[in-house]
Amino acid sequence: MASAAATSIALAAVDDWREQADAIVDRIRLPKFPDRDFEITRYGTDSSDAIRKAIAACSAAGGGRVVVPPGVYLTGPIYLRSNVNLHIAEGATLKFSRDPKDYPVVLTRWEGTECMNYSPLIYALDEQNIAVTGTGTLDGQADRDHWWPWKGDGVKDRAALVAMADKDLPVKDRIFGPGHYLRPQFIQPYRSGNVLIEDARIRNSPMWEVHPVLCQDVIVRNVEISSHGPNNDGCDPESCSDVLIQGCTFATGDDCIAIKSGRNRDGRRIGVPCENLVIEKCNMKDGHGGVSIGSEASGGVRNVFVRDCRMSSPNLQRALRIKTNSYRGGVIENVSFRNVTVQVANDIVQIDFSYEEGEGGAFLPTVRNVEIRDVTCARAGTELNLRGYKSDPIRNVTVTHCNFDQTAMPNIIENVEGMHAEDVRINGKALVL
Repeated sequence: MASAAATSIALAAVDDWREQADAIVDRIRLPKFPDRDFEITRYGTDSSDAIRKAIAACSAAGGGRVVVPPGVYLTGPIYLRSNVNLHIAEGATLKFSRDPKDYPVVLTRWEGTECMNYSPLIYALDEQNIAVTGTGTLDGQADRDHWWPWKGDGVKDRAALVAMADKDLPVKDRIFGPGHYLRPQFIQPYRSGNVLIEDARIRNSPMWEVHPVLCQDVIVRNVEISSHGPNNDGCDPESCSDVLIQGCTFATGDDCIAIKSGRNRDGRRIGVPCENLVIEKCNMKDGHGGVSIGSEASGGVRNVFVRDCRMSSPNLQRALRIKTNSYRGGVIENVSFRNVTVQVANDIVQIDFSYEEGEGGAFLPTVRNVEIRDVTCARAGTELNLRGYKSDPIRNVTVTHCNFDQTAMPNIIENVEGMHAEDVRINGKALVL
């Protein structure tokens, strides 16, 4: 345990986190678009070609909205340009092609490693002031016969990609796509700024749903995601700064939200943390974790504020999950988890240094300054499952003003330095550390 002085310093450091969260929200810039519409039906009957032409016309005119009106449209991948808002109107559904041949090879980041792979379904590279809005539906059409079976088929490709990065093979030569089985993400703005994803209904993604990479000023708001395939994370901000995820609903086949910053050597090569994130007023229904950090966090994660969320479902495994190991490394620090209602199958809070490869690597992870405050749990397997390394403990975890009912298993607290609890009740009894 840390000294009383060290603990008081850690507690003082988190007392102003709400003000910090508000400051992040206040400074995020919304994209702005000229008041003009480009309806895709004016550009031909082939939906994929019409969308491409409408985006080009919108961009050439200086920006505006590219509108998908009510109806069902089959399309290939969509490339967003600066100052373009792709607006899916109420009653409109975009169904994306299931044919991998329709998806050209582009620069992407796949599970934290850069490569050349199939284009995401909606993609942008080095663009500014972009959006996907509207209450229509985006349907990736993935299922047990399309895209999702690639989870098993892609095991060798996944290992090959990591090996390429470990050998510092240039990214341009890490070529996948045709003949390989790395599934594309749904929405991926890459190295872009002023990004808005708002109101969309997202269904049946090949893999991760919303995946901004190396972006600044990102808002994901009032999005409703239901996709239960393998590795179907809901929202994965990676190496981004100033991110707001607000009012979203998640029912996913993996983590609802997963915060990342690159994997192993490639993550350290890029070396950009994911920082200054506010997650608020979201509803996590199904998934492995409500809010997860990692496991691809080699570039670091800092200043994460989760507040006023509901994570209550027997199909949700964990509420807050931090997963890393000695091959990932990286610093994960300043995580605040406040005013959250929880019902989960397993852990309310899990910090796991033994994820996947576990110990034995040369890059010890750092996890410090984690605050759990005003959390109410109706049912869980375990309240706290915290496992650091003996040589590398988790540091400064505070649990304050929490009430955990109907928890079945005792806490697991191994190799934690600076653990502090105040006004915490478990099954009606005060927690004593």
